[in-house]
Order: sequence, then structure tokens, then C-alpha cells
Amino acid sequence: MDSERGELAFLPLGGTGEIGMNLNLYRWREAGTEKWLAVDCGIGFGGSELPEVEVMMADPGFIADRRDKLLGLVITHSHEDHIGAVAWLWPRLKCPVYCTPFAAAVLRRKLGEVGLTKDVRVHVIPTGGSVDLAPFKLRFIRMAHSIPEAQALAIDTPLGTVLHTGDWKLDPSPLIGPPTDEAALAALGEKGVLALVCDSTNAMVEGHSGSELEVRNSLSALIRDLTGRVAVTCFASNVARMESVALAAHDAGRSVAIVGRSLRNMDAAARECGYLKSLPPFLTEDDIDDVPDDNLLMLVTGSQGEPRSALSRIALDTHPRVSLGEGDTVIYSSRMIPGNERAIGTVQDNLVRRGVQLMTDDDHLVHVSGHPARDELRRMYRLVKPRYAVPVHGEWRHLSAHAELAREAGATPFTLEDGDIITLAPGRPAITDSAPIGRLVLDGTRLVPLKGEVMSARRRMLFNGIVVASLAVDQAGRLLGQPRVSAPGLLDPGDPDTDRVAAEFADTLLDLPASLRRDDAALEDAARAALRRTLGRRLGKRPLVDVHLIRV
Repeated sequence: MDSERGELAFLPLGGTGEIGMNLNLYRWREAGTEKWLAVDCGIGFGGSELPEVEVMMADPGFIADRRDKLLGLVITHSHEDHIGAVAWLWPRLKCPVYCTPFAAAVLRRKLGEVGLTKDVRVHVIPTGGSVDLAPFKLRFIRMAHSIPEAQALAIDTPLGTVLHTGDWKLDPSPLIGPPTDEAALAALGEKGVLALVCDSTNAMVEGHSGSELEVRNSLSALIRDLTGRVAVTCFASNVARMESVALAAHDAGRSVAIVGRSLRNMDAAARECGYLKSLPPFLTEDDIDDVPDDNLLMLVTGSQGEPRSALSRIALDTHPRVSLGEGDTVIYSSRMIPGNERAIGTVQDNLVRRGVQLMTDDDHLVHVSGHPARDELRRMYRLVKPRYAVPVHGEWRHLSAHAELAREAGATPFTLEDGDIITLAPGRPAITDSAPIGRLVLDGTRLVPLKGEVMSARRRMLFNGIVVASLAVDQAGRLLGQPRVSAPGLLDPGDPDTDRVAAEFADTLLDLPASLRRDDAALEDAARAALRRTLGRRLGKRPLVDVHLIRV
């Protein structure tokens, strides 16, 4: 089909060349006009490389500037790295949102927290359903994953079909929801698939990811023999794992309590959609002390070492209602996300210091991944038979391993990163342009650029500290008394160096021209420069500095 009939392109703004912050765009261009489709809108975390950042997301500025051409945002599933940014970025997009019932239940709670429930049009599409956003005709295909109702997205266009997998695996017994719809994938492959845009998370892992049924059986055997209090920490979104833990607890004669907001929210969303209906309501934190230790199991948030999570506070014995100690057990029914090793290690050290026994996936079958290992990827390529492959959802080593596997499977791979625009059709795909990308940091209730002044100043404060000097001058610019210097994180209160810095700073100010000392703005600038020089000489540091000037 020639280019006069249109052009199809793909652009990841987040989630390609990294894990997390998924934000993908498809563009249809024809006769001088263009239409855009967004797929997923998630968050990422700062980790040890960005200690000043807790939550961040892809900057949607490129598509926000074109939101009049944005047909909608489709959510493949409700993991935080695919849905967590919607409530924060939607005011910049202002488009309809399309998702399954479970994702809608999760999203409505997030929208309610920021007061957007009535503003966002959330269209609920049944699993395996379809929606027509011309020129894109979209069909959901049921996929197994570590959360209910994960869907691949078959995107039919006049130039061919793209299969956007989202996150998936081939689990014959996912326990919550049906297995991956391999028949639908095979039918798509028989019809012909232009490109497969596919999850690369486990592209370096040989074999199979394993089944939730295997974990359920293992957890039941482990928990049955334990004494004392038992806490299990897992990803809050893994509803099948929550059910497995609850059933294992029941078999062991234990009542189950939920500790942590994200678990409570996920439990409510799951029950709203008809999941977990075989389980009685979970106990709350207030009920824990009424249950004997040998009859209690707690589902606890904090598997990734998040500093404010329930498990982190329990490990430090600062949780207001829950404590663990000698003879108790914590089971980590989760994997360690790269970058969180130090945080998780700190929590585990604190637990062991309190006499708590740890069980992890290093020693026991307590977790399986929700992403496809190499055998599952090979199966996907045999079913779908795509002409081209675009690895996404992974760092460069994952994308490269996936690309090589795709080549062995007979597809032509194209490796790209956030900001690359790849024209998929007509003709052979090629990276033809690029879009500006960036990161936004959630700072309290506002979004600030990762590379902006606010976060830059915070990095400087983190590594070099902050120093504030206060000085009073009269109308002629004469210094009134000694300046006061405060240096939290650099100098302890009462440190003799504080007085020495203040005295040297004052001497420098006295050397300034009288005309400059009569101008407030000029004096403040000169005082900041003088303070930096003084600190550099005294401490060998270049902290963030500020000067408070009072003219009397």
C-alpha cells in the first residue's frame, strides 16, 4: 500500500530502555492530518540512583501539545507502571480513558484521591472486548499476568495490525482469571501481524516463568509448619497471590489481616469486580492484637523496602499497631526489583536484628514472575508470526536479548529507546524522527521536572547541604552585629566552625564597596557569593546557600 494511503508510527515516551513509566503513542498520518493513540500511563521510582526522588513519570509534553489530536488513552492492565500516572497526567491530556472493569475500579480510587472522579471519562471495555477509535480499531486479547484482566492490544490500521502485548506470561494455571488466549493470538498470526511490540523484562531468562499454582502449593506447605506470627509481603496488585496466601493461612488455622493502604485498596477493587469472593473479609490492623500469634497471618506492604511502607516501619518497631520479634517469620513472596537491593537489605537486616526468620525466593518457591521468559517469548513468536518486532518494557540489555531472540524466530527486530519515532508502515520500518522526552517528579501534590531547578537544588542539598545566613544592615549599609549562620547537615549546633564561618563571612562583607551595600539586590548577590567562597575555604564544600537580608 503506498504512502498516499497513510503512515503508521510508534513512539515510546517512557518504558523503553528502562523498566517502569510506560507511556506509548501510536500515530496515524494521512493527507496532512494526524491522529494519536496513547497506550498506558505509569509511574517509576527513584531508587538508589535518584535518592531525592520517590515517584516519577514520563513527561507527556509532546503529546499534551497535540491533545486535540489524541483519540484516547488505553490501559492494558492496572500495575502502577502502567496506570499509576493517569491521575497526575490526565489534566495535561484531557482525553477519554479505556480499560477493563478491574483497571477501572483501581483507577477510580486513584482519581478520587486527587478529586478527578467526575472529570475523567472512563470507558469500561470487557476483557476480550473491542473499541473503534478510527483509524485505530482496537481489540483486547486476554493475557495471563500477575494481576487480573491483563490485556494485549491488537491495533488494526489500514496498513496492518500491530500487537501491543502489555505485560504477560504463559501460565496454564494463573488461578485468578483465564490463561493467555493463545487461540486468539494464533488467529491473529494467521491473519497477518505487521509488528509485535512486546514485553522484554525477562528476555535474558531461559526457560519458563513458572505458574501461580506452584507458588500456591509451596506457600501452603511452608506456612503449615510455622509458629508465631507470620507476615507475607508481596506486590499488592497480585490478587492471585493474595488469595493463595489467604488459603494457605486458612489451611494452617490462621486468620488473615491486611496491613497497608495499597493492599486494602487492591482488596476492595478485587472484591468489587467479583474476585476473592470465596474468602471472608480480611481483618484490619485494629484486630491483630485480638488474635493469638500462632493463629495470625498478616499480608503486609513493603516488599521493595519503601521507607514509609508498613514493613519498613515494623522492622524499625515504629508501626503504631503491628510488631514482630523473636520466633516470628516474614515471607518475601516477591522478586527484588533492580535498584531496590539496598533498601530491601536494610529492612531485612532490621527484621533479623529483631529475631525474625526470613524466607525469600532465594531459598523457597514463594514467587514466580509475571513476565515471559525466553521459552514463552519463542512461543509468542510462533503463534503471532510478526513481520517486525519492537522490544519494549526493559533496559538495553533486555531489549538487545529480546531483539536477538526475535531474529532467531524469523522476525526483523528494531531496537529503539524513549523518544525515537519509528515509522512502521508503509515500507520497511525505520526510525525517522525523535520527540523530546523528560521526567516529572511527584513532589507532594505537584509535578516538577526531574532536571529542573527544584530537583537540582534538592540534589545539591542532599550531597552538599544547605547554609542559610541572616544579616542586618542599616540604611548606609553598615553591618549590625554578627551574621547568623545555620548549616543543617553540614555543621552541628554549637560547632566552633559555625562561628568561624560567620566571622569570616562578616569580614568579607565589610570589604564590599559602600555603594553596593546600600543596594539590597546587589548586596544579597554579593553576600551569597561571599558565603560560598567562605564555605569552600573552610569546609571544602559547595552547598546550596541563601542569604536573608534585613535592612533597619
